[in-house]
This record gives sequence, structure tokens and C-alpha cells, in this order.
Amino acid sequence: MSKADRGLLREASQQVVAGGSAGLIEICLMHPLDVVKTRFQIQRCATDPNSYKSLGDSFRMIFRTEGLFGFYKGILPPILAETPKRAVKFFTFEQYKKLLGYMSLSPALTFAIAGLGSGLTEAIVVNPFEVVKVGLQANRNTFAEQPSTLGYARQIIKKEGLGLRGLNKGLTATLGRHGAFNMVYFGFYHNVKNIIPVNKDPTLEFLRKFGIGFLSGTMASVINIPFDVAKSRIQGPQPVPGEIKYRTCFKTMATVYQEEGILALYKGLLPKIMRLGPGPGLHFISNVQVPATSKGGGREKGKTFE
Repeated sequence: MSKADRGLLREASQQVVAGGSAGLIEICLMHPLDVVKTRFQIQRCATDPNSYKSLGDSFRMIFRTEGLFGFYKGILPPILAETPKRAVKFFTFEQYKKLLGYMSLSPALTFAIAGLGSGLTEAIVVNPFEVVKVGLQANRNTFAEQPSTLGYARQIIKKEGLGLRGLNKGLTATLGRHGAFNMVYFGFYHNVKNIIPVNKDPTLEFLRKFGIGFLSGTMASVINIPFDVAKSRIQGPQPVPGEIKYRTCFKTMATVYQEEGILALYKGLLPKIMRLGPGPGLHFISNVQVPATSKGGGREKGKTFE
């Protein structure tokens, strides 16, 4: 292994570890919003007495009926997935970027396509964790009455297996969610950050990065949330126990649209933006950055956070 390769490996390892640490902090801070997002996405009827009427109402009801730990249901799967997810994202983004370097593409398009590829690859890694997480988040029993993460995973495998109807159900929707998010985030972030000049003042530069990251995360969240809703419906509890209503991604989207209207495909958007929008800012605080292609062939920095 050459000295340059060892240096790149060391840099990659440091960024994966630092990114994993920042991701762990983000998960712990933002997981209550993820629980609320999932609950909104799986509720189907506004007339249901158990449905949440607003973001504030959801927090009150969860706290009253499930306690404080109700906001942390399903937190272990994303914690376990965080470091391998980030390692896969970093490595595959670099590889896709190198492959695209042989083509005459603009830097913005290179970022977007490499982001799409890394998001699709990342989705394959995280999907089993997402299946377990969504199932635990959907459970409205008290935290003490809820099955353990390992116990619930074993239950899924025993009843439904490891395939696309078991621990990997909803894979197409997860591919769409992560692929769309990373594609939009990388493409948008790259274009906007080149328009707004770097500021020498550290505070203003932080605000510049945080603002661009927040806007990029928000845009990506708005575009990918229909996939997120479909994913939650497929991976969450079905309306009739024992009967699979939501099976495939695009058919689920069509069913939700026909039965509940176009806005139903955007359920949970507010808590999703509140969770994912500030995510890039939290990572910038930790100075975690991923190398990416610059127009002149050098290196500049970028990041994804879905």
C-alpha cells in the first residue's frame, strides 16, 4: 500500500469515526422527532380517536400514555447502523465519484449522481435496521411492555424470514428514500455553496454552512418524503392483521393517494424537516466533512445526512 493510499485510508477512518460520533449525538437528540414522524405516517384516519391532531398533540399523547421513554422507542437499530452506514456512504461515494470522473459531467451533476449511487448502496445496508425500528416505533404499549430490539428482530425472522416479506421488506421504498435524499442534497448543496462566497469570519462562515446545509436537507426531505411514507406503511403494522395491504413502493403510494389524497404522501413532513434539516448543521459543528470532486480536480467538502 502506497503512502498516499495509507493517508487516504487514515483520513477515511478518522472521518467515519468522527461522523459516527456526531451521528450518535444527532440520533439521541432527534429520535423523538423520528418516532413522531413514523406515527404520523402510519396513521390512516383522522377520525380515529387515537390519531394525532398536531405535532404538539402527538408529544402530549405519547408522553401521557407511554412515558418519557416512549420517545426513544426503536433507538437501538439506528445507533447500531450508524457507523457501518457512514462507512458505506463514504466509501461508495468516493468510488462512484472516481467512476464518474471518466465522463464529461459538470461537478454538480457528478455530485448528484454519486450521491444517488451512495444513497442506493447505503439503503441496502440500513433497511433491515429500519424494519425493526419502524415496528418498535409503531408499538404504542409502554416502553417496559415493548419487546427488545433483538427479540423483535427474531420474531420477524421467525414469522416472515429474511427476504423482501420479512427483515428486508420495504427495500424499494428505502432505496427511493435514501437515493433521492442524497442525490438532491449533494446536487443542491454543491451548486448553492459555490454561489455564496466563503466568509473569513468564523461565526459568519459557520452560519453560511449551517444555512446551506439546512436548506439542502429541507429540500431533500420534501422531495423524498413520499418514499418515506410508503416505507413506513410497508414496514409498519398493516390495517388488518394477517392481511398485507401495503406491499410494494409505488403501489403503496398509489393506494395512499387514492384513499387519503395527495397530502397523505407528505405526512410527517414537519417533524422530518425538524429532524433532518438541522442535521447538516450538527455535523458541521463537529467539522465532519467528506471529500468530493472539485471543478479543478482538487478536493472540496460535502456531506449527506439521511
